[in-house]
Amino acid sequence: MDITKGTRVRLAAAVATGSLIGGGLVAVPASAAPGDTVAINLLNINDFHGRIDAKTVQVAGTIEKLRDEAGEASTLFLSNGDNIGASLFASASQRDEPTIDVLNALELATSSVGNHEFDGGFADLTGRVADRADFTYLGANVYKKGTATPALPEYDTFEVNGVTVGVIGTVSEETPSLVTPAGIADLAFGDPVAAVNRVAAQLSDGREANGEADIIVAEFHEGAGAGTPEGATLAQEVAAGGAFADIVTKTSALVDVIFTGHTHKEYAWEAPVPGAPDAKRPILQTGSYGDNIGQVQLQVDPATGLVKDFTVGNVKRSTTAPADLVAAYPRVAEVNTIVTAALAAADKIGSQPKGTITGDITRARTEGTSDDRASESTLGGLVANSLRDSAPGADIGVVNPGGLRADLLFAKDSSNPLENADGIVTYAEANAVLPFLNNVWTTSLSGTQLKTLLEQQWQTNPDGSIPSRPYLQLGLSDNVRYTFDASRPAGDRITSITVDGTLVTADDSFRIGTFSFLATGGDNFRVFTDGSNPTDTGLVDREAWISYLEDNPNITPDFARRSVQVSGNPASAQVGTALDIDVSMLDLTSLGSPDNATLAASFTGGSLTSPVALGSFPVADGAATVAGSVPASAAGATTLTLVAAPSGTTVTLPLEVAAKPVTPIEKSRTAMAVRVLDPKTRYGTPAVVKVAVRELKSPTTGKSAQATGVVEVREGSRVLGRATLKKSSKHGVAYVELPKTLSIGKHRVTAHYLGSDTALPYTAKPRTIKVYRARTTATAKVSRSGKTVWVTVKAKGTKATGKVSVRIDGRYVGTKTLQNGKAKLKVKRPGDGRTRYVVTYFGTSTALPDTWAKTVRLK
Repeated sequence: MDITKGTRVRLAAAVATGSLIGGGLVAVPASAAPGDTVAINLLNINDFHGRIDAKTVQVAGTIEKLRDEAGEASTLFLSNGDNIGASLFASASQRDEPTIDVLNALELATSSVGNHEFDGGFADLTGRVADRADFTYLGANVYKKGTATPALPEYDTFEVNGVTVGVIGTVSEETPSLVTPAGIADLAFGDPVAAVNRVAAQLSDGREANGEADIIVAEFHEGAGAGTPEGATLAQEVAAGGAFADIVTKTSALVDVIFTGHTHKEYAWEAPVPGAPDAKRPILQTGSYGDNIGQVQLQVDPATGLVKDFTVGNVKRSTTAPADLVAAYPRVAEVNTIVTAALAAADKIGSQPKGTITGDITRARTEGTSDDRASESTLGGLVANSLRDSAPGADIGVVNPGGLRADLLFAKDSSNPLENADGIVTYAEANAVLPFLNNVWTTSLSGTQLKTLLEQQWQTNPDGSIPSRPYLQLGLSDNVRYTFDASRPAGDRITSITVDGTLVTADDSFRIGTFSFLATGGDNFRVFTDGSNPTDTGLVDREAWISYLEDNPNITPDFARRSVQVSGNPASAQVGTALDIDVSMLDLTSLGSPDNATLAASFTGGSLTSPVALGSFPVADGAATVAGSVPASAAGATTLTLVAAPSGTTVTLPLEVAAKPVTPIEKSRTAMAVRVLDPKTRYGTPAVVKVAVRELKSPTTGKSAQATGVVEVREGSRVLGRATLKKSSKHGVAYVELPKTLSIGKHRVTAHYLGSDTALPYTAKPRTIKVYRARTTATAKVSRSGKTVWVTVKAKGTKATGKVSVRIDGRYVGTKTLQNGKAKLKVKRPGDGRTRYVVTYFGTSTALPDTWAKTVRLK
């Protein structure tokens, strides 16, 4: 290439000429004649995300064709970041080295960092990644924590056709919420616009010692929320506010060209320049994955460094046959060699074992096909579990059936020598289940919105029409159960939902872990777009899925359904009422699913202190009829629970039971004293509420008495615990133990006396309980050789989970996930002498972190 790095002083006249704003901005319409100008051809990509596949050669061919048309000396090839991370298997399985090699082969000049460049941590970026890349990663708004000192190069300059082009790179200020915190613990991420403006002023101050440029290009790894394909306009996106609006309206007039990224949107706009009403400058994003190559062509007066004219646009990826592109362009031939080798290596890596199963775990089947998207499946439930357990703070995992593209089969693959036994899941097999590379998102839905989500399984398009797949069955994590009646009107088919065994109410809130595809309203599940605090966790679904398989060996297929069709069940009934309830869709259709034979029914809750059996009913073709009467001992908020055997499918039906009308008996008023014995407790340690109840003067006897019966402690409508009053002095006294797994934070609980035959019920004033994270103790043992570290983390009342890391003499050596509170790390042996081992337990949402350190003398 004829492009070389260098610096050149910006002419003072360029910032002082009439209506021209410094930095060589366009001061004439884009149609003005260029006159005596030189051409600069800027090519740009963003969010390539390791797309090493059959299309990579065509991406390279597009770049080379545009470079060839404009001329080598005129062209500068740039990137906006996220070159790596969230990558296809052929790149991700080789730590994205093929992607870096491809960009090297295409002579990428420089790139801003994206948030995914930090996926492996700052040390990995500035070490392994930077060492392999022939280009510089820029991050003008990335600082050493607690300082204004840049942690990365802020800009780079290049001589293009005799003009000095300065490129400034920045990344989204939200990066800390998108990557693992430990990897960026020593960094701070500032306002990207402020950083660009600061560096642009430096490059335009006439002092060559601190860098100068004639043309300034800003690479913002941040972008608009919608683009041209969605029908968005620049004005609409600016009016929406946020980071993109700041880029358009607040970026210094010294900046000539703005490239954006991160949001994977496609647009090429002429944006107004702040302070120059008649001036425009290009602002562009290509979409993602190399689907387009961004191109900005400038006509620059070489004497002044002023842009006299420009064009801006996105060029679609070439459809020319790869062989023709390889033959036409030497760089493309080099890219082809890299891609071919990477794909071959990926095939080899894909044969590596990543998990084990005890039976087939598959999609739903119908009429011989393995992809019935209208039915529940063992695979959908398992992937939903992985999302719930992988996404930080998630209560529920949700999976769309179309996202599941292959089954996990128990029988070994005889073509793979590494799969030498039944039950092994290879990397390639796991990857085939989730091949789309969605990011894992979380969002919060209310109880009402969760019901709407399940109602939207009966599909409608935005215009109200019915799509070709009229029903899509969501996969749900195993802590969710619901009933439905498909014969009811649309929007009223879901009849009950339980999460973690508790009936869902309208005002409940749940954090959902799901794919980015669903979280943004895909497959007509539009209620997701109404969720609160949507967050990209930075995890890729495949990586979270494979980690889950590695962390949970010998997974057994779960044949219990999350949803069952029920009709004829009343919402309320009197004692003795005859019940006749139809239950259907009790069986799954995944491979290995058993046919249920019986359905056991029992009453719990309300006034019942122990279950009351209704009976066992035969199941045929997944359906049964439950018949019997409401027991005389039932009263209040009762639950009819149905359990199918052998699958374990469980149905929870709420039933408000009222006693038969009787002659009213005048009851005593009651008084209650409530004391929380431990208002500040920790996760894993149950709080205890002491309740004392006394009957006041009886209307029949005229005397006071100890109260009898049951007291409950509730949080809202959720019953946290109940106990029977026992005689104690003048009161009936009960000690109600609350669940030790109460969520972290503040809980307002209320004690309720349910009353008795002689006493009225009573509700006390709410009390506050605060639950803190469990204290933990990390300990470790170092082998005599110093090469093995055994770590134990204990958390009172609960099993410690999460990850631990080890540093030796301040050097990070590894991270491991706890299994039953323990982890074993193999490390490279340090040298002889005194060696400092530091073990860090990172904690979880329910457990505090802890650190263990010890100096060991090695010989």
